[in-house]
Amino acid sequence: MRVDGTPTRTIWPLANADAVEIIDQTALPHEYRVLRLASLEEAAQAICSMQVRGAPLIGVTAAYGVALAMAQGDDDASLLTAVDRLAATRPTAVNLRWALARMRRCLLPLAPSTRAEAAWQEAARIADEDVEQCRQIGKHGLQLLSRRAGECGRLAIMTHCNAGWLATVDHGTALAPVYAAFEAGIDVHVWVSETRPRNQGLLTAWELAQHGVPHTLHADNAAGLLLARGDIDAVIVGADRIAANGDVANKIGTYLKALAAAAAAVPFYVAAPRSTIDFSCPSGAAIPIEERAADELRVMHGRDAAGARGQLQQLPCSEAIVNPAFDVTPAKLVNTLITERGCCPASHDGLLALYPEERHG
Repeated sequence: MRVDGTPTRTIWPLANADAVEIIDQTALPHEYRVLRLASLEEAAQAICSMQVRGAPLIGVTAAYGVALAMAQGDDDASLLTAVDRLAATRPTAVNLRWALARMRRCLLPLAPSTRAEAAWQEAARIADEDVEQCRQIGKHGLQLLSRRAGECGRLAIMTHCNAGWLATVDHGTALAPVYAAFEAGIDVHVWVSETRPRNQGLLTAWELAQHGVPHTLHADNAAGLLLARGDIDAVIVGADRIAANGDVANKIGTYLKALAAAAAAVPFYVAAPRSTIDFSCPSGAAIPIEERAADELRVMHGRDAAGARGQLQQLPCSEAIVNPAFDVTPAKLVNTLITERGCCPASHDGLLALYPEERHG
């Protein structure tokens, strides 16, 4: 996708293969800032602090984190320590665990002296595969959206959180079909919920503006009204983990949108690559839900009247706060799953039809 007209990925290795650079997403939308990650700890911190975020991008960053760790020590203990350190950064997004398991399988059988180079190569493959998978999600999702546009004469799409290219290496998951529809000349308008408390909707609005896609930002609690009065033709979101039965874990607030969409008879789509599907997880009830720091609710970030960046504490430190980062949408509320292999019902049988190799584990 583009930043100021320039094709850009969210993460890229430097030519001398001793570091990677990322877009610091905590600075957006106020500032476009690039950060260099040169060590395992810097990669882990970038994931923890949400300088990189979005399940696919977290996985790719973790893969590069292992490559960075191999430059510091390439023995078995160093490899396993790196995998464990990165695995502990975010518990809900399964792409993280998937990418680390793949790096471990690739590197552990190799002679230590060859691991550093192999790690960079494997991380780059994971990144390139993510780009292609997201492109395919866009292709398959476009077929759904084209039919919906034909029925409605327009395409007003509601999304939640940020599942655009900023959440992946490129193209995005939920927004990949939207970008494909826009490029195909479909009259598309995106309704972007702010997604408190981290306001990832502001990232969605930023990247849509960069690409020229018409959009409107709205408060999270306006979603039900917009759906009920017929302003929305479809809801499309990403996922941080999809259980084997089709239950979907995604950013907190997704479940409420799914309920409202069902009440309004508006289709609710979930877009995600294979790395987000956890066939070892039987249902949403088994998905761990990350609890994040209370200060995400207590403190607001932005710019003052003079344009200076700053923060404002809106609650006293004594206020009791709960801050779950995700919720689970039951499969029965999901009309269609969109993957790189095509579309399917949100069910165990539907997923196995696309991924028959998982039938026997």
